[in-house]
Amino acid sequence: MLSRVLVAMSGGVDSSVAAALLARDGYDVVGVTFNQWPAELMASATGNGCCTPDTIDDARRVCAILGVPHYVIDYRREFETAVIDPWVKAYLDGQTPNPCVMCNRTVRFGSFLTKADELSAEFIATGHYARIETDETHGHRRLLTARDPGKDQSYVLHVLGQRQLTRTLFPLGDLTKRQVRRLAAEFGLPVALKADSQEICFVPDSDHAGYVRAHGSTGTGDVVDTRGQVIGRHAGLEAFTPGQRRGLNLGGGSARRHVVELDPAGNRVIVGSRDDSRARKIEVRAVNWINGVPPAAPRRVGVRTRYRMPLEDATLVVTPGGVSLEFGEPTWAPAPGQSAVFYVGDEVLGGGTIAAVTAR
Repeated sequence: MLSRVLVAMSGGVDSSVAAALLARDGYDVVGVTFNQWPAELMASATGNGCCTPDTIDDARRVCAILGVPHYVIDYRREFETAVIDPWVKAYLDGQTPNPCVMCNRTVRFGSFLTKADELSAEFIATGHYARIETDETHGHRRLLTARDPGKDQSYVLHVLGQRQLTRTLFPLGDLTKRQVRRLAAEFGLPVALKADSQEICFVPDSDHAGYVRAHGSTGTGDVVDTRGQVIGRHAGLEAFTPGQRRGLNLGGGSARRHVVELDPAGNRVIVGSRDDSRARKIEVRAVNWINGVPPAAPRRVGVRTRYRMPLEDATLVVTPGGVSLEFGEPTWAPAPGQSAVFYVGDEVLGGGTIAAVTAR
C-alpha cells in the first residue's frame, strides 16, 4: 500500500471521487470532514451546499462504500477566528473579501496539515480542480491550472507555498466535471448527481449583507456620483462591491449606474457608469509567491482579479510593499479585499490582496 493520505471530504461529488481515485490507486485513504460551521447551520438544513448535517452523512456513506475510515474534526473555533471574523471585519471596512482564500490559507491547508502530522499521513488531498507538477530543473513544485478551464480553481489556491504543495494531491486536476460524475457513478457513489455548492458555505440564504449585519454594520450613508453629488442613501457599505448594479435603489433614469468605489472614511457609495468602474492600475499587498521567490524584474503576466473572471494582460512590478499591476487595457471593477492572482501560461506565480486602486 502507498502512503497514507487524509482526504478533505465535503460530502460532494468532487471530494468523493478524489477519495475513490486515491483508494483505487492503492493509497491508505482516511476521509476527513471538517465541522467548521456555525451551530445554527448545523442545527438546520438551511445552509448552502456543504453546510448542512447531510454533508457529514454523505461523506460517511461514501467512505463506507470505499472501505476507508471516516472522521469528523471540529474546526469551528479555527474557522470562526481565521475566516468568519476577518471576513466580517473586511466588509465593515468597505472591502470585498474572499472567504475561500482565507480558509485555504489557514484551515484547509494549515490546520489540516497539522492533523495529517498527528495521524502520520504523508499527504492531504482535496477535490479542487488544479494541478501540481515538479519543476525538474529547480526542484520546486509548480501550481498549474486545471485541464478543464471551466472548473479551474487555481485562483483560490494562490496562497499555497512549497510546504503545502509538496504534501498535497489534487486527483481531479486532469478531469472534467462530466468525467468526475461518470466516475462517481462507476464507483457506485450516492453523490454522483449531487448539485455543486455555489455560495459562501456559512451564509444562510446567500444573504451575505444580512449575515454581516448580524455582527455589525457601517450604518446608513450617502450614495454619490463621481462628482460628489448626493443622489441617494444606502443602509450599509457591507451590501456593496465595485461593479455592482443591482440594489442601488436610485429610482429611474436612462443611464445604468454601477458602484465605482466604496469610501469607508466617509461611509459613501460612489456610483457612475460601467466605464467609470474600470481601472488601469492596482496595488497588491500580502503577496504569496508559489516558489517563494518574487521575479527580479518587471514582467508581463496574466491577472485574474476575481474568481472566474478572464485573465487580463498586465505588467507586474515588485514594490517594497508588495506588487504594482498596470493593465494593458483598463480592468473592470477591481475590488479592495479581493485577490489578484498572477499567471504565466498555465502556471500560477502567486497572488495577494488588492489594497488600492490607484489609477482609473
